Amino acid sequence: MFYTINRRTLNGIALCLVLALLITVGGVWGSRHSVATNGNWGLSFQKEGQTPTGNATPDFLKTYGACFVGDTTQKVLYLTFDAGYENGYTASILDTLKKHQVPAAFFLVGNYLDTAPELVCRMVEEGHLVGNHTNRHPDMSAIADIHSFQKELTDLETKFKTVTGKDLPKFYRPPQGKYSEENLKHAHELGYKTVFWSLAYVDWYNDRQPTREQALSKLLPRVHNGAVILLHSTSKTNAEVLDELLTKLKAEGYTFAPLTALNV
Repeated sequence: MFYTINRRTLNGIALCLVLALLITVGGVWGSRHSVATNGNWGLSFQKEGQTPTGNATPDFLKTYGACFVGDTTQKVLYLTFDAGYENGYTASILDTLKKHQVPAAFFLVGNYLDTAPELVCRMVEEGHLVGNHTNRHPDMSAIADIHSFQKELTDLETKFKTVTGKDLPKFYRPPQGKYSEENLKHAHELGYKTVFWSLAYVDWYNDRQPTREQALSKLLPRVHNGAVILLHSTSKTNAEVLDELLTKLKAEGYTFAPLTALNV
């Protein structure tokens, strides 16, 4: 049996298909921006100088005591460093932070505490926060069992206590930014604040370090109110440009606050 379909009918069918597609895509887009999914922490920069969009919303993250940005109405920045090992540049970074009287957070793994305890003690003595980057730096999104998840954090806590005689502050950063909603829940239940970031650049390849110009051109245009800045203390470039970077940011009216000032 054959049916004759006129142009008006075809246009109506096409319109219905387009609307159905838009509704489906809109639903998927909305879920991605309101709920965390397994995978890497990701950012989308819409405009220079403005807060990027994360792949989970601030309100959603806040339900688990997590965040990626501070108060976007204030010219306040939060400087953080990740370190899986000591590469010879942390002392210089600490010297520059001391010169500018800027507080920072260092998210460390177990290897760092094992091999550079004197630098860990210096971080603490000079008023910087040391956070938990896990003991072995695994893909935490692949760990669903809370006991295995907890062990990665408590093993680092034990090492920090042995080195400094102090309790480790309850701030956690997932290795490589890999996370899941279950991870956020576990960390929250263990009393941790999960801290992602809203500004970073590729600075971790020792054999492909960016130039001074490349580093500043990546960082400065994207600075925004409340930015949580992620740098790696293993980077030679970061150690070399940090003085200039802090000087320029202060000249633009920014101040720096510790992670303890974040409202999460």
